[in-house]
Amino acid sequence: MDKILILDFGAQYTQLISRRVRELNVLSLVENFDFSYEKVVQLGPKGIILSGGPSSVYQPGAPLPDKRILEAGIPILGICYGLQVIARLLGGDVDRSAHQEFGKALLVVDDASDLFAGIGDVSKVWMSHADKVTKLPEGFVPIAHTDNSPVAALRSKSRSMYGVQFHPEVVHTAKGKEILSNFLFRVCGCAGDWKTGNFIEEKIREIKEEVGSGKVVCALSGGVDSAVAAVLIHRAIGERLHSVHIDNGLMRKDESKKVVEYFKNNFSLNLHHIDASDEFLNKLRGVVDPEKKRKIIGNTFIEIFERVAREIQSEDQGGTIEFLAQGTLYPDVIESKSHKGPSAKIKTHHNVGGLPEVMKLRLIEPFRLLFKDEVRQVGRELGISDEIIERHPFPGPGLAVRILGDVTREKLDILRKSDDVFIDEIRKFGIYRQIWQAFAVLLPVQSVGVMGDERTYEYTIALRAVTSEDGMTADWVQLPYELLNTVSNRIINEVRGVNRVVYDVSSKPPATIEWE
Repeated sequence: MDKILILDFGAQYTQLISRRVRELNVLSLVENFDFSYEKVVQLGPKGIILSGGPSSVYQPGAPLPDKRILEAGIPILGICYGLQVIARLLGGDVDRSAHQEFGKALLVVDDASDLFAGIGDVSKVWMSHADKVTKLPEGFVPIAHTDNSPVAALRSKSRSMYGVQFHPEVVHTAKGKEILSNFLFRVCGCAGDWKTGNFIEEKIREIKEEVGSGKVVCALSGGVDSAVAAVLIHRAIGERLHSVHIDNGLMRKDESKKVVEYFKNNFSLNLHHIDASDEFLNKLRGVVDPEKKRKIIGNTFIEIFERVAREIQSEDQGGTIEFLAQGTLYPDVIESKSHKGPSAKIKTHHNVGGLPEVMKLRLIEPFRLLFKDEVRQVGRELGISDEIIERHPFPGPGLAVRILGDVTREKLDILRKSDDVFIDEIRKFGIYRQIWQAFAVLLPVQSVGVMGDERTYEYTIALRAVTSEDGMTADWVQLPYELLNTVSNRIINEVRGVNRVVYDVSSKPPATIEWE
């Protein structure tokens, strides 16, 4: 299957580039800017996209790729900083621009023979730069300009190499998707065969080959990702998959009961239900730091899975359990990466960076390169109902990262009830599916209130509801005041220990969706 490699130089839009490529039915993979030349050759991409970034290429220590990548004969498109990387490494000059360009600009196309085919003579684009190319590398020519950028795009036909100073991946660039399409299909010759149906067939084949005659334990939380992973792997290896649902004591109200009932009634999985709530809560006692919480939860999950694997194996001698399957997604991988360059690790996801360094079980993560909506589509094609597919994302560490501060049974009880009220009212209002994710957070803040003419000093619940395409960026939902009023009244009246409710109106970035 054709692949496009995206080298990330720390741009806020890198994941958006990846999304746009996949929307054009081509598999995209994001790696850090210092991805080695040898790995590029081994990967064999049909094309490479160099992302934007906050640096200036002429500054000491500026992030630059291995020059051999530019000389490997692979078609390349540089975007913003990526264009300047091409110019700098191949003998051109880049300097500070006298006139910065941020926001909308009019692109005048000087050559519409390939990258700009079908774009028109003039098109609106989105600029975000303070530097400009002042000298073209040998063999390059300008193919578009704006009032402030004589070289708003450049090309070397002999190298199949292009650069644009603007951002074609954002919606503010009117013909951005067409420009990316021209690069993928006219320049790189991609087949455009990235479809979920093909993905399912390919993954089933890969899983069969990797597992062989062995067995797999699958971490089945009941969320979208783990549910789809379990059904996919079951289709590949049948009864040799053992799905394990662990109640870690950090689930939403009645979550474990509902998960077990659904899968027992709808799929013939080997389902093992383990109540390990005491084990998790004992290990989390007194822990405040969110990264420590994630590490503890990740390690404990693995310890339990390895223990369960040994127990299953002792009961059934028909094969060795060597694998642990998880529903890890691409955003989990990206956010958990510890980059050497300009992109920083945001947080550790318990099923990625939260895993112990030494594991007895080998990981199978079929969705490691997929976004949430892509996994949902896979699930639909596998016959999983909307009851599971349309569920809002739920973090692997569960309510532990929605309780700021130490985790106790009392706080979990308060949060479960509050969260249940919030989701219940959203469903009643008929807007559950319009929201990417909604949940309650228990703050480590107690404040004065008045109930029944008496002074109270109790907890604050924060409500969070966002819209998003893939979880990489998000905006807060402008919930109706009527809904917020009802939720606030119900929580304060029905949940003992809460006397104040607030609503989170921050976007991602600068905030993250979860509070920890």
